[in-house]
Amino acid sequence: MGRLRRLRYALVIILLADVGVLVYGAMAAVAPSALIPGYESYSSRTWLELVAADTQTAAFVLLLFWLLGAYNVAFAVLAIAIAATAFRRGEGWAWWALLAGNTLGFGAPMVYDQIVGEIGVFEMLEFVGIAAIYAALAATVPAGRSRRPPDLVHR
Repeated sequence: MGRLRRLRYALVIILLADVGVLVYGAMAAVAPSALIPGYESYSSRTWLELVAADTQTAAFVLLLFWLLGAYNVAFAVLAIAIAATAFRRGEGWAWWALLAGNTLGFGAPMVYDQIVGEIGVFEMLEFVGIAAIYAALAATVPAGRSRRPPDLVHR
């Protein structure tokens, strides 16, 4: 399979994975209470116990959950923009940006999931997503400055 074809497949894989992060982040930003099971798993306390004990702390935790969703949205928008533009054109810096960005963008939530002990379908999809991105990037390692593939936009 030629480099151009590998680049096309990689682009689709990366976009799908990062759109998944965007959807998850939007869900968390719109409904941060969806992340409450992580708190309950980590603390071994129910959410209602926290609310009854200290409403301000409960409100702060919800704010942090909202911030986590906003962080995921911001990361995903940036990763999608890089993939859809510079990576699509075969620019080497975009390959490195997607490698580093997705490692951090997927890695931080995966560590959080491990710490709180909340591993479900969404969390397993994070592992699938980063593995797919790594495979896509492995298939499209930049060759060098002189061998840039043609722009996919014009094909």
